[in-house]
Amino acid sequence: MILYDKFRMLNTQRNLPSSGDIGRAERLREVIEHLYEMNKQVPVIVEGKKDASALRVLGLTGSIITLHNGKSLYDFCDDVLRRFHRVIILLDWDKKGEYLNRTLSKHLKGHWEEFSSFRELFKILCQKEIKDIEGIPKLLRRLEGNEGHWQ
Repeated sequence: MILYDKFRMLNTQRNLPSSGDIGRAERLREVIEHLYEMNKQVPVIVEGKKDASALRVLGLTGSIITLHNGKSLYDFCDDVLRRFHRVIILLDWDKKGEYLNRTLSKHLKGHWEEFSSFRELFKILCQKEIKDIEGIPKLLRRLEGNEGHWQ
């Protein structure tokens, strides 16, 4: 019992990740890797520049389109439909993001549905800790016990 308590104290003192955190981090990395592969061919739509930067930090190299670029939602969707036949909608899951996701989903019907699992998986894996794309790199570092830098 004393040995267990000492280990628990060391774990707390060093802020080591729990096995649950490590499992979540591994699943997040799997989703990110699959998103990376899909993004080579399919653009990702995010809300703003910080979300786009977070995806770059996570390693995405393909096209990332920011929603807040000065166009109305109608004009934005019209432009996307003219330029791309498939898109990944990856908007935040806060109240505003949910509204925007519903609106874009309706206007881009037939172009995004096969990729809807990405957003849903991020929502599940991030739980209630974060509600935005920009927070994923920091959450992943915390889950892995590596808050110093992204690897």
